Amino acid sequence: ARQNISVKVPAGVETGNRIQMTGRGEVGPGGGPAGDLYVEIVQTPHEFLVREGNTLHLALGISMTAAALGTTISVETLDGPMPVVIKPGTQSAATVLIKGKGVTHLRGGGRGDLVVHVEVHTPTKLNKEQEELLAAFAKSRGEKEGESDMQRHDGGFFSKLFGR
Repeated sequence: ARQNISVKVPAGVETGNRIQMTGRGEVGPGGGPAGDLYVEIVQTPHEFLVREGNTLHLALGISMTAAALGTTISVETLDGPMPVVIKPGTQSAATVLIKGKGVTHLRGGGRGDLVVHVEVHTPTKLNKEQEELLAAFAKSRGEKEGESDMQRHDGGFFSKLFGR
């Protein structure tokens, strides 16, 4: 017989965890005592947050001006919106760690962390005035067209990416 059952799901469970409900299963053979019901957890993906154990990850796109000048941006957490400070000079692929804003530990107290992954968006279309302003900015910094700021492979982006 089909029936609705309320299940208390503890904070911190994830896909693959099972909750045992003693005596809530099928009636045993010959009218014996009811067996146990096992509820398997399947976690629904969040619109913005990605879970990795008790750590949550959030991708945050910001403008190049916000990255250069710094800003405070409201981000979504499990507890609702929260301000995150982006320091002046923030680079793409930088992370901001927010302690204690991840998933509640299943056994024991405390919570994991929220890692905000910053992605700096460079504009793809500029009007004439914007081009002139950026060219003047580059000139004021002593940048020359055609030069790059290539780094050796012992630091920077690739060391973070490949662990070297």
